[in-house]
Amino acid sequence: MRAAIIRQHGDLDAIEVETLDDPVPGPGEALIEVRACALNHMDLWARKGIPGFPFPLPLIPGCDIAGIVRDAPGWEPGAEVVIQPGVSCGTCSHCLEGRDNLCAKYGILGETQNGGCGELVVVPTSNLLPKPPNISFAEAAAYPLTMLTAWHMLVTRAGIKNGDAVLVHAAGSGVGSAAIQIAALFGATVFATAGTPEKCEQALKLGASEAINYREDSQWSKTVFLLNERRGVDIVIEHVGQATFEGSLRSLAPGGRMVTCGATTGANVTLPLNRLFFKNLSIIGSTMGTKDELKTITRHVAQGELRATVDRVLPLDSVKEAHRALEAREAFGKIVITP
Repeated sequence: MRAAIIRQHGDLDAIEVETLDDPVPGPGEALIEVRACALNHMDLWARKGIPGFPFPLPLIPGCDIAGIVRDAPGWEPGAEVVIQPGVSCGTCSHCLEGRDNLCAKYGILGETQNGGCGELVVVPTSNLLPKPPNISFAEAAAYPLTMLTAWHMLVTRAGIKNGDAVLVHAAGSGVGSAAIQIAALFGATVFATAGTPEKCEQALKLGASEAINYREDSQWSKTVFLLNERRGVDIVIEHVGQATFEGSLRSLAPGGRMVTCGATTGANVTLPLNRLFFKNLSIIGSTMGTKDELKTITRHVAQGELRATVDRVLPLDSVKEAHRALEAREAFGKIVITP
């Protein structure tokens, strides 16, 4: 098969398309013909490397995958599927309680084992979901990781409810574009930030009530405060990190919750504890989500209530261009590779 592979960490030249041996499924595993694989920032980290994290090189990246069953126990060949991106042991107490994202052996396709940026991929059969028939393979590949991450942040960790005010950073990102839709689905008022007028306009189309261009408005946290009747917001979806953390904290109303799943601009932040305890604020960490949550999300996708935002679809041979565009923050939504 042909696949993109990372043999050593580095710049764009560290990822190449090569002809490799076809993967062979073992017991309890499925062989899938990949029809689409969406990129995430995790693909950039796998290519560039993270100090202290041992990626198993050589590595085929790609965790967001949609395709066709070639061989899988209990599935008909040719069945169209979406693949759960998280892999767990299935036998520990967390897995048995339906909290598989807390499994000590939890990993992500394209991070701890080969992913789907190629013509074929082997995954646990337990990670297969029927593809919603109302969407394309590109759209199917574009929703699992980011929708799951945003759902777990908003619904499970923050306990979103009708009438909440929610601030979503980086509206053009996969998590940001997903969080806007999920928050709107639950009846929240959504404030979004983005770096261009075009991305702000797209955020409004997804369901944001207000969109703020943070490049033009350096006082965006004050703007959010004023826009919501000088009260602030109940929930902040924070995945930018150092560049937005202080402003995110200021944006919270008394009793507000900040949920963080990432730190693309840096992880070292300053936390003024007096603001935290005087305003009864909560800072909540969140990583991925559970298999059951993705099943719920897939039902909403099948009903047309949630939809992945696809910026562009590129062929496998353009994987370097896909990485470049993602790293340059050119996309609104997901960049998808088709082998």
